[in-house]
Amino acid sequence: MRIVLDANVIVAAFAAHGLCEALFEVCIDSHDILMSTELVNEVQENLGRKIKLPGSSVNSIVKFINENAKFYRPTEIPEDSCRDPKDLHVLGLAQVGNAECIVTGDKDLLELKHFKSCPILTPRQFSDWLHRE
Repeated sequence: MRIVLDANVIVAAFAAHGLCEALFEVCIDSHDILMSTELVNEVQENLGRKIKLPGSSVNSIVKFINENAKFYRPTEIPEDSCRDPKDLHVLGLAQVGNAECIVTGDKDLLELKHFKSCPILTPRQFSDWLHRE
């Protein structure tokens, strides 16, 4: 499955042991994680600024993501597609990468419920979906 994990999910995966960490591991092992430069930069910034991880740890995580994700340049999405224009790159990444799912904690994205035929799920909803398959 081709999945976009939003920056907040990836940051949570490295911030604490829990659901996001488990989902990240499953996605790395069994699915394709779709990534963009903008998204990995957001992860890098938040790991250092919000989570306060040391620079060497942040660099190791970014290197790991770079080596294990499939990178795409997000396609342009009309501004009225989402309430927050900062989230348009996530939708553009999902579109260009033919994502089968977007996993996020972002309320502006979750409000959409799907983008075209791609469902937008919380980490819990995604976990439940994976366990049903």
